[in-house]
Amino acid sequence: MIELPEAFVRTTIAREGEPGAAWLAELPTLVDELIERWDCAPDGAVMHGGVGIVVPVLRKASERAVLKVSFPHPGNRFEPDAFAAWDGRGAVLLYERDDHQFAMLLERASTTTLAQAGTDDEVATAAGQISRRLAVPAPPRFPRLREQANAWEQQLRRDTAELSHALSPAVVGAAAATVRELAYDQPDILIHGDLNPRNILPAEREPWLAVDPKGWAGDPAYDCGTLIKSRSVVLAEQGNLRTSIRRTLDVCTEAAELDRDRARRWAQLNAVQAAFWGRRHGFRRARTGSELERLIALVDDLAAMLTEP
Repeated sequence: MIELPEAFVRTTIAREGEPGAAWLAELPTLVDELIERWDCAPDGAVMHGGVGIVVPVLRKASERAVLKVSFPHPGNRFEPDAFAAWDGRGAVLLYERDDHQFAMLLERASTTTLAQAGTDDEVATAAGQISRRLAVPAPPRFPRLREQANAWEQQLRRDTAELSHALSPAVVGAAAATVRELAYDQPDILIHGDLNPRNILPAEREPWLAVDPKGWAGDPAYDCGTLIKSRSVVLAEQGNLRTSIRRTLDVCTEAAELDRDRARRWAQLNAVQAAFWGRRHGFRRARTGSELERLIALVDDLAAMLTEP
């Protein structure tokens, strides 16, 4: 029977409370059952992300794979559907699935991420190439990103009115215009939904493959916008954030064959939303204190930089 990582147990209970503790109590038995059902053997230490564990296994005696089991959450519901739709195109292969248990048997990739293994241009290029490969027609079952547009617009209004902030009217107005002009009318293209370098891994079959998709149908430029926000902390630490952000945007959109201005506008909206979210809830990196203040100032600056074409 597997041993759950202490950090994963602690954070799951802190986030989910009693339902999380009950799920954790059953998880080792569930993993054993899935390993037996899918004819696998454990092949390494248990790893974890924010909401699930990953167990390295051998499939069919010698094929390297991983068993992923996530805490039941609506945000994970369409992950196996996305893998099935891509069928290995730019993403890891899906071998088996148990949607009731939020469990999947997946192609194994490296534990090293693109964020750790690439230079700035390599990160932007690889992410753009993955985004282009994942951009396939979305089957009807996937949620449409345009369905979020009304909620985004209303939340921007509430945040602007209720929160004390340093964002200028021009910055907030640009984000609102992106919602009105881009969010309500989006193509039915399957996108990753959380395309950051930690979700792109080196693999044996291909140099880079995507993991942990949200599985949305929408504008592929949204994924490049997500990348920009996710890179902001690293690029800020290197100095000259404005130049680095523009370079990343140029390289990513060229590799993805996407309109640069659309990606910039999505990134700007994401930065404004993050600035308000941080004020309400904090960030995973910091919930309170001087580090939270630093991160809020960073996303404020990022939003202002991305407001300019």
